[in-house]
Amino acid sequence: MQDILALASANLLSPAVLFFALGFMGTLAGAQLTLPEAVAKTLSIYLMLAIGFKGGVAVAEHGLGIDIVMALLAGMVLSALIPLVAFGLLTVMARLERVDRAAVAAHYGSISIVTFVAGSEALRVAGLGFEGYLVAVAAVMETPAILVALYLAHKGRPASEAAAKSGGRQEGLMTEVMLNSSVVVLVGSFVIGFLAGPKGLADIAPFIVDPFKGVLCLFLLDMGAVAGRGIRSGWKHMSPGLVLFGLVMPYIGAVFALAAGLAIGLSTGGVALLMVLGASASYIAVPAALRLALPEARPSIYLTLSLGITFPMNLTIGIPAYIALAQTASG
Repeated sequence: MQDILALASANLLSPAVLFFALGFMGTLAGAQLTLPEAVAKTLSIYLMLAIGFKGGVAVAEHGLGIDIVMALLAGMVLSALIPLVAFGLLTVMARLERVDRAAVAAHYGSISIVTFVAGSEALRVAGLGFEGYLVAVAAVMETPAILVALYLAHKGRPASEAAAKSGGRQEGLMTEVMLNSSVVVLVGSFVIGFLAGPKGLADIAPFIVDPFKGVLCLFLLDMGAVAGRGIRSGWKHMSPGLVLFGLVMPYIGAVFALAAGLAIGLSTGGVALLMVLGASASYIAVPAALRLALPEARPSIYLTLSLGITFPMNLTIGIPAYIALAQTASG
């Protein structure tokens, strides 16, 4: 318990989390804390580039092996399994249309790369290393959740109705998923980092290492404001059951990821970071894909849950809890 409290205290008092809290609370109080969209997009791309490049360099130093393949498979299985669990829980906990349950399930099966970055930073502060190839695992956890959610949304519909709802959007959906900017930059930077190796990292360290923490603080200030606006506008759609789901589901996903991480032999930090991925909920890639695939699903529900409830919880108390659980389970 003392370890959890110490980690939680260190995380809550970190500059990144405090800037998120500033944006979140300030917006709830009525302040206009908004970065221009182009600036927010630039910060997001920078973070994806930096974390992807450093992950690729770590793999270059480690070397390719069966452990990477096992981790990728584990990530894909988690991304397909967690939406099924989330969908079942929502059936019991909330009165939602099937399409809304499927949309929410997709968000919780996919990942939040910003939560991943925050988890990476928390591990660094805690002095725990992790496998660099988990960046690639994060990238492959985007798509399976969306495909499972589409199956759940259309299951039980007459074939003609399902086809009408799809309306020939599947080709556009796969393009949206595979060519989403966060996925392209993350995977591309990972490959470049792998090819460039440690020397390449040393060459551009003043750009992607030294400014990283400051950029993360500015980005999380904006994300706090976005989360606050989501709560202000979407709260009327949140039943007690939905709020409880948004707080409980991350821990269920984290437990599945804990089991997977231990099974494939990840380090303590690697297990913790896989738990962060299992617990996180997408608010960038999946909403973009669902605008094409399930336009009838309500963003006021799935975005408020993922960004307004789960993201702040993970950022403040979730990440320290996952690290402590990983340390306990890893012995």
